[in-house]
Amino acid sequence: MEKIRKEFPVLRKGIYANTAVYGLLYDSLLDWRQEHDLDFLIDGSEMRDEALKVISDTRSAVGRFFNCKRENVALISNFSTGLNVLLEGLDSNKKVLLVENDYPSLNWSFENRGFEIECLKMSVDIEEQMRKTILNNSIDVLALSLVQWLDGFSIDLDFLKDLKKQNSKLIIIVDGTQFCGSTSFDFDSSGIDVLGASAYKWLLAGYGNGFMLFSDQIKNKIALKNIGFNAADGDHGKKNEIRFAKRFEPGHLSSLIFGSLKYSIEFFERIGMDKITEHNRKLSEKAKAEFQKIGLLSDEVISRNKHSTIFNIKANEATFQKLKDNDVFCAQRGNGVRLSFHFYNTEAEIDTIVKILKTNR
Repeated sequence: MEKIRKEFPVLRKGIYANTAVYGLLYDSLLDWRQEHDLDFLIDGSEMRDEALKVISDTRSAVGRFFNCKRENVALISNFSTGLNVLLEGLDSNKKVLLVENDYPSLNWSFENRGFEIECLKMSVDIEEQMRKTILNNSIDVLALSLVQWLDGFSIDLDFLKDLKKQNSKLIIIVDGTQFCGSTSFDFDSSGIDVLGASAYKWLLAGYGNGFMLFSDQIKNKIALKNIGFNAADGDHGKKNEIRFAKRFEPGHLSSLIFGSLKYSIEFFERIGMDKITEHNRKLSEKAKAEFQKIGLLSDEVISRNKHSTIFNIKANEATFQKLKDNDVFCAQRGNGVRLSFHFYNTEAEIDTIVKILKTNR
């Protein structure tokens, strides 16, 4: 990974433990973006066909990367926008299960539409609590983030798969923004009905792009009203033939913005998602072990078998400032400091952070 680290100029400024806020821009992506805009500068409207091809190829790349049928991929500007479009077509009589303190855009989108809602507190046995609540309370929809934004709490994917097998009519909607790009993932075998994600974090694709993935079954359970000329591929005759995923794309899409997503996916594929997954697993285990030794993790995180690469450590304003003064990029979230590691981080950087945290304790 050392050679790959050279792609990221920010890493020369300090330890970047802040991917949960923003994934880093890198040299080769910037080169591609500049070439793209130079082509527009020189060729103008003659670039139109190439721009449309970039959008089409991006849809294919997303489907390939996450193992989702191409026709079930929607390209969106961000998760929040995509979810709001989706929920306009969901029957408001559905009973929904949410997680307390999940990402606000997720929970608010349901709360603002009058759904009957049950809400669970995050706990060591959250999956078992979900299973019981769904069974005992006739839940129609489970909606949650695969990785919690505040503390990196990671939902067991095997649990979701089994849950769907046991409750075939349950609609499972997930936010993958703090998950997609951090580890390998197979959508079609996941049991999830809808996965939406913004791609500016772990996929390193910059602001303004994201995607939604749909199961075949969900298209018959949601009646979308969204429409636009682009959704019909600019063809008057296709007004009544718009497929489900294209209804999330009523207007023109930017080949620069979505081409950046395609470029990043191909960048990840060149590195190898197996290598990224394994590297991030080691970072997670290393960070958890070291932060646990100095008493900075909650009992809930310590008791879980697996965790993401996002950690919220027990730390006050002074500790946050000390990390910043030592050139550690991080963020205050809740009552602590959130540190998040990606494949461009190293175990040695975690050791350095631990030394900083131990100083003058």
